[in-house]
Amino acid sequence: MGAPLGGDGMTGTTRAPRRHYGGRSDAQRRAERHERLMEAGLELFGSEGYAATSIERLCATASVSTRNFYEEFPGREALLVALHDRITQRAMENALTALAGCDEHPLRERVGKMVRAYINTTSSDPKWTRLAYVEVVGVSPAVEQHRLRWRERIIEFLVGEANRAVDRGEATPRDFHLTAVAFIGAVNELVYYWSMHNRSRPLDDLCDEVTRLAVAAITAPS
Repeated sequence: MGAPLGGDGMTGTTRAPRRHYGGRSDAQRRAERHERLMEAGLELFGSEGYAATSIERLCATASVSTRNFYEEFPGREALLVALHDRITQRAMENALTALAGCDEHPLRERVGKMVRAYINTTSSDPKWTRLAYVEVVGVSPAVEQHRLRWRERIIEFLVGEANRAVDRGEATPRDFHLTAVAFIGAVNELVYYWSMHNRSRPLDDLCDEVTRLAVAAITAPS
């Protein structure tokens, strides 16, 4: 006997039909809605600010319904976190890529490559800069915990670089945790200052200054 219509030839169970709209599956349509919301969040959070942006405005900009919004994100905070994740993850990946094959390079060169890759990524779009350095700060305890988790990952990475310098004889051994925290604060403040002053100074000047600060902090006598 043949399998029942719409069923599985081995079990006889009935499958739910896969719906397609205009040649696109439900999953494709949902992925497109998700990306439109991400783009709307970047546009509005990055230009008008997180606090000034309502879910209704996000939905209108993304051309989705409120119901569709809540299918993708539990609230505005989740969208903000997703955007911050995307930007920071890409910046960290680019920093690691810049260091590939540079294991034996001196500290200043490694730090310079890392700094340029990270800052060039987060500063490639003024909206990225505002979202990464400003809008994500102090939103709520949950968003702050998310931001601090990223900070701890970056601290671990920076401490590893400092300890590499110790192993190469470029620095004396000590606890570099607070040095890494201070370095992150300096980067955040300098990039924010540069962005708020219409990006008038060359970004290379900013990267050079950040590199000098990092190298000086790591190689300072104990």
